[in-house]
Amino acid sequence: MLDVCLLGTGGMMPLPYRWLTSMMARYNGSTILIDCGEGTQIAVKEKGWSFKPIDVICFTHYHADHISGLPGLLLTMGNAERTEPLTLIGPRGLERVVSALRMIAPELPFPIKFVELSEPHETIEREGYRIEAFRVNHNVVCYGYTIQIDRIGKFMVEKALEYGVPKTQWNRLQKGEAVCVEGRSITPDMVLGPKRKGIKVTYCTDTRPVPSIVEAAREADLFICEGMYGEPEKEAKAKEYKHMTFYEAANLAKEAKPQRLWLTHYSPSLMRPEEYLKAVQKIFKETEVCRDGKTIELDFQEN
Repeated sequence: MLDVCLLGTGGMMPLPYRWLTSMMARYNGSTILIDCGEGTQIAVKEKGWSFKPIDVICFTHYHADHISGLPGLLLTMGNAERTEPLTLIGPRGLERVVSALRMIAPELPFPIKFVELSEPHETIEREGYRIEAFRVNHNVVCYGYTIQIDRIGKFMVEKALEYGVPKTQWNRLQKGEAVCVEGRSITPDMVLGPKRKGIKVTYCTDTRPVPSIVEAAREADLFICEGMYGEPEKEAKAKEYKHMTFYEAANLAKEAKPQRLWLTHYSPSLMRPEEYLKAVQKIFKETEVCRDGKTIELDFQEN
């Protein structure tokens, strides 16, 4: 099961009812944070989730509304006596940017590993899942991210018994390892059925519509996308500053065919995004306008 929470849905500046951009996902004891705008710590506390299990933080880019909450978060994690390594992922220059921010958080009891992105598409393998980064089109280098949890085929007990595999070896085969039985090599493909549908969440903000977003979000369980403006007359402004309108995000979803679209990263001037929902749903029915704390539990689906 993958738990996903939009901690903050605002862009540019925090508001009394809307924190800046951040998303948190939890899977199998691991917690992933994407972006860390001002107010992220408060949003986590309001949600009742914990800072301590965070082991990966991904940054889309280095504008302040996406990273200004990091120094305080690092200090809080340090004060919680964390000693496990923390991995930070972001565009090239990440270590330089974080080092500058750490002028106010110079001493931490845990090491930081930096993964700097430079290619149009990069994959970072983690224990039990992977993170796929894809470049988008903002006025600075910016990436979107997909969290992908694969699911192996069903273990065929009858095949394992047929090959004489001891039950003590079944777990190794399910983990993708080959085992030796009476001098024969038994490989996972010999006892596993077809690969089953996993879980996929795609997240992007601060960009114009580009094909890389469609490819990344294709048939995702959840597509979280920037909707800076709901007002149709602000399309020219979105183009000028390289952001997106609700309708552009919905057209991306229409092409990518995810199960659902969550809009986020609203302009401070957009006070009631729900007013534009019906018009957007005419483009992509499964669209939701989100408020801070919006949460979903995604589980594996049986074929």
